[in-house]
Amino acid sequence: MPRMIEKIQQNVYEILEKEPAKNGRLNTFFTWFLVVLIWLNVAAVIAASIGELDIRFNIFFTYFEIFSVAVFSVEYLLRLWTATKKYGKNKKPYLRYIFSPMGIIDLLAVLPFFLPLVIGLDLRALRILRILRLLRVKKLVRYNDLLKQLGRVLKRQKDFIHVTLLLMIMMILLASVAMYFVENTAQPDKFTSIPATLWWAVATLTTIGYGDVYPITTLGRILGGVIAILGISTIALPSAIITTGMIDENNRVARRKEEQRKSRIKAREILEKRRNTHS
Repeated sequence: MPRMIEKIQQNVYEILEKEPAKNGRLNTFFTWFLVVLIWLNVAAVIAASIGELDIRFNIFFTYFEIFSVAVFSVEYLLRLWTATKKYGKNKKPYLRYIFSPMGIIDLLAVLPFFLPLVIGLDLRALRILRILRLLRVKKLVRYNDLLKQLGRVLKRQKDFIHVTLLLMIMMILLASVAMYFVENTAQPDKFTSIPATLWWAVATLTTIGYGDVYPITTLGRILGGVIAILGISTIALPSAIITTGMIDENNRVARRKEEQRKSRIKAREILEKRRNTHS
């Protein structure tokens, strides 16, 4: 009996973790079923925000939510049950899954449904929880290889990204302080304080420039032009880092696939030699 349970657990793990060695078709069906369900949940949240649709299809939205939560809850419990296959029995597998980024996302996918049943919440809190259901779209990271690659790139390049984000924050703060002291006298109603000037700094450094707040003094315009030019290079840094990381990751994946292909060819050749020797 324990061996049978162990075998079932292994099969479930292979299906959940996209290991199609034994369960290729079932794995593909499971993956596409969840991907479609996640997108339907996003569509349902968007549709329910339209008053007429919410009133007309309220019963459908309710039952669809119950069905979705049931599926995501079963998935969460199955992933928790098979955590020993992924993390090993001696490494606190259940806690590692629960507190892993994807484990937290899986929990947040069902938590908004169960919280109102456990604790009393007012209407505003319930609306916020309904919006939180959109977090289910993050579950798509598990079922998309390119998003997985992006996640690995962000993890590998996190130090460089942290530096660029710190540089961006410093630039925003310095730009806000400088522009406040230059424009406050000329426009006390626009540049009322350094925190209020942060909005102008963010819009300028990101090169959006909404035009609701802008400098009118000569020194302010010169400073604004310099800050806008610096913003182009500052904002481009994270994009360049991520793009370079994605290229390196694609090359790494291509090399890994080529090595696997060569290994399969070599294994077939060895097997063929053994067959010829025996014959």
